[in-house]
Amino acid sequence: MKTRKPLDILLIKPSHYDDDGYVIRWWRSSIPANSLATVYGIVMDCAARNALGEAYDIRVKALDETNTRVRTKQLINDLRQNGGKAMLGLVGVQSNQFPRALDIAKPFREAGIPVVIGGFHVSGCLAMLPDLPDDLQEALDLGITLFAGELEGRLDALLEDLVSDRLQPVYDYLQELPDIAGAPPPFLPEGHVRLTMGKRSSFDAGRGCPYLCSFCTIINVQGRRSRYRTSEDVRRLVQANARQGVANFFISDDNFARNLNWEEIFDQLIQLRESGTSVSLVIQVDTQAHRIPRFIEKAARAGVTRAFIGMENINPDSLVSARKGQNRITDYRRMLQAWHNVGVLTYAGYILGFPQDTPETIRRDIEIIKRELPVDIIEFFILTPLPGSKDHQELVSARYSLDTDMNNFDLQHVTREHPKMSRAEWQAIYRQAWDLYYTPEHIATVLRRCRVWGYDPQNMLAKLFAFYAPIVFERMHPLEGGLIRRKSRGERRPGLPVENAVSFYPRLAWEYVSKYAGVYRMLRRYKRILKEVERDENPLAYSDAAMAPVTADETEHLELYTATASAKAFVDKLNAKTARREKHKETGTTPG
Repeated sequence: MKTRKPLDILLIKPSHYDDDGYVIRWWRSSIPANSLATVYGIVMDCAARNALGEAYDIRVKALDETNTRVRTKQLINDLRQNGGKAMLGLVGVQSNQFPRALDIAKPFREAGIPVVIGGFHVSGCLAMLPDLPDDLQEALDLGITLFAGELEGRLDALLEDLVSDRLQPVYDYLQELPDIAGAPPPFLPEGHVRLTMGKRSSFDAGRGCPYLCSFCTIINVQGRRSRYRTSEDVRRLVQANARQGVANFFISDDNFARNLNWEEIFDQLIQLRESGTSVSLVIQVDTQAHRIPRFIEKAARAGVTRAFIGMENINPDSLVSARKGQNRITDYRRMLQAWHNVGVLTYAGYILGFPQDTPETIRRDIEIIKRELPVDIIEFFILTPLPGSKDHQELVSARYSLDTDMNNFDLQHVTREHPKMSRAEWQAIYRQAWDLYYTPEHIATVLRRCRVWGYDPQNMLAKLFAFYAPIVFERMHPLEGGLIRRKSRGERRPGLPVENAVSFYPRLAWEYVSKYAGVYRMLRRYKRILKEVERDENPLAYSDAAMAPVTADETEHLELYTATASAKAFVDKLNAKTARREKHKETGTTPG
């Protein structure tokens, strides 16, 4: 029998650098890498099908740098020793990760190993910019191949080009978005999944979003038409993970409520759960999901325990300026209460830095949210013109001065000027916003609310802690956080000095001691808050303005609707529209 040649595919999901230039890496990372799972599943399918015939034995290795150290020299030596063809694929590379991706790629290229980079930065730039930005051109100059679009149905041809030594500089499939029904499902072995907090895996049930948010890259990379996996696809991938002991999933659809196949997928998951398969889900939805009949009720039955909601702002003018007209502040309370009524914890994304924002208005709005909106967890983001968004396209077209370091495009660094705040003020209020929301008093309030809704207060406390502690002790967003930071002296951004071991390790030791002493004190403080809340012998009697039932006249007295001229105008316009509708209903006429 003829010996098959090895074809080794090394997949790396890169991290990015912190403010001191060190790679952000954890013992257990926070967010599972869906792009890595997606590409891994596609490569494994190629291997199983013998996509290159009997000549090559396709083998794949995957690394997520947020929880695994990328030892470049060792990886290169391993590929060389195997004696066959090899390729490095840097997958799912976001804009803030592109500098790190290039730094990983360079020694592989110097060793003559082909490198392909894909992900939202490459796809977003090629989709929205007339000219190639400098960083993508640098990649091409290094002999790196750029891949724009989605890999389903494309990998066979790319691998054929690889083994024939004719990889193209650019593969652009942005105008040929594939149908993902029946496509190889995202998958990672249990050994990779256990390196995430909560042993959580990830998959996308669909792609595309119909909305037009100007800060969003999804609509310009994945399109505005819903493309989705079948319910059987989802059933099989959940069962495959169940066989390796994985039951927790993050469904990475940017807006699962607009997945046209949501009900069939939920029905399959409900059947699995009712037949004894454990399933726990985190999903992302819009602020209108509560208007879809049966959606929230079936979400809870399918295993959804947490819903991330892109609330973004409570100022209607800000929402209009971002082309997020689907967000109506008059829906927020009813929407959040609908999720709580089925026992689902709510996360809200909130963006700071819309043109109308000032430090004073941001402080005011956070206090209104705390009093009047029953949201559990808020995560704040700086309004950032990400490559691939309409915002970025318009600023580049206008030759606007933007930060040139893509490492800062991580939604927690200011990258442009603001009409009403200096960069320093904007950065400062972003940091202060977390302190304003996660006060001991408000943590107690959230815990009291969750007891009424039937959510485990200890679980809620853990979530509140997990979202606030990374900001306080690591100076980074909780979505980039994890459990126990792992910092290596040699993993520092090129151009910055490698610190002397004599100074680095004592400083690192002191950093750990002081940091985790602070973590311990915060945990003690949180547990005291929980103990005080649990002393209440009649928790179901608790109520506040946020929990109060939605009433027709609340727009007249809640500050959510009265604190700003834009909120008042929005309510007046809505009331006028309702009045016209009622008048036409009474007279039997049709609105003109």
